Amino acid sequence: MTVQIDPHATTTPALADRPARDLRVAELRPLITPKTLAREFPLSSAAHDVVVSSRDAIQAILTGADDRLLVVIGPCSIHDPAAAMDYATRLRAVAEELNDRLMIVMRVYFEKPRTTVGWKGLINDPHLDGTFDMDQGLRLARGLLCEINAMGLPAGTEYLDPFTPQYIGDLIAWAAIGARTTESQTHRQMASGLSAPVGFKNATTGDLQVALDAMKAAMSPHAFLGMDEEGHACVVHTTGNPFGHVILRGGHGLTNYDPATVGDAAKRLDQAGLTPVVMVDCSHANAEKKHERQEAVFESIIQQRTAHQAHNAGGQTAIVSPIIGAMIESNLVAGNQKLPANKADLTYGQSITDACIDWPTTERLLRDAHARMGRGRVN
Repeated sequence: MTVQIDPHATTTPALADRPARDLRVAELRPLITPKTLAREFPLSSAAHDVVVSSRDAIQAILTGADDRLLVVIGPCSIHDPAAAMDYATRLRAVAEELNDRLMIVMRVYFEKPRTTVGWKGLINDPHLDGTFDMDQGLRLARGLLCEINAMGLPAGTEYLDPFTPQYIGDLIAWAAIGARTTESQTHRQMASGLSAPVGFKNATTGDLQVALDAMKAAMSPHAFLGMDEEGHACVVHTTGNPFGHVILRGGHGLTNYDPATVGDAAKRLDQAGLTPVVMVDCSHANAEKKHERQEAVFESIIQQRTAHQAHNAGGQTAIVSPIIGAMIESNLVAGNQKLPANKADLTYGQSITDACIDWPTTERLLRDAHARMGRGRVN
């Protein structure tokens, strides 16, 4: 039987009492605006200088003007700001000491993509209890970034929600788009307007083409729906981000950090008219999801870098390897832990998401890499 609907009627009587919007929305909760948050946690002059100078240094590494190895290292995700500051203090000392050969950026991840469900990060659920106090999550995130940058250590993060950069983007020196979102138009558009250099991971399948496509898309201007600093919906017009690069993270049952695969990736980048440099993610599929295997991946990176070192007449080292950077998941304590019912039972300094290497291993790897690599060239 076909139901005849009068196009001039206000509504069909049988449907009049049924709502047509927000059928599955339980609550709409107002959120702090980016401008208000920035007033509460202002960007200090010291932090500003670290952010700007670090972005310049990373851009120089991507273009070949700086031969240092970019190392993005730190916890898989931040769930305890106190432990994060403990880690940052230790890393800052090492980063300063090794700065002539390594450009070290602390991994400060506040958003976690989930395959199905799970804790989505400090911004989403800062109390780890399902209360989703995102106002507090944003405050904790921005406050932590202010402190880390003010001490002289640059920060990198993965952007998941397209609104997040409005809240913390002025404190980020390097950004990543994850394997699950590299193919997303929303994230490519967002990346086109980011102030920081941005890395695009290959797909979870190992497919590299999506990352190449993402780089090209993000280099172009875009116009899309977004939010301004007052929290108002707006149309965002971007100029494009010229400082994108590929992150090789492996795929389903595959690794892609060996010399042949790295060389092939560089060749494909060159053929696509893109700068033929790559960053290698030492964790995820490249480490076969075993945190202790990150050391073997990082060892391969250092071997590939040192194998390509050639000394010029002045005795200075020129790096010609396509590998310009590495990512490592590291924390104070090795491994990971499940989120307990009682937060008091959490092990201090241990990840509640992906497993990480511990601090002693971290320091040893960084110092060993520094000792084996040639002195970086900064033009």
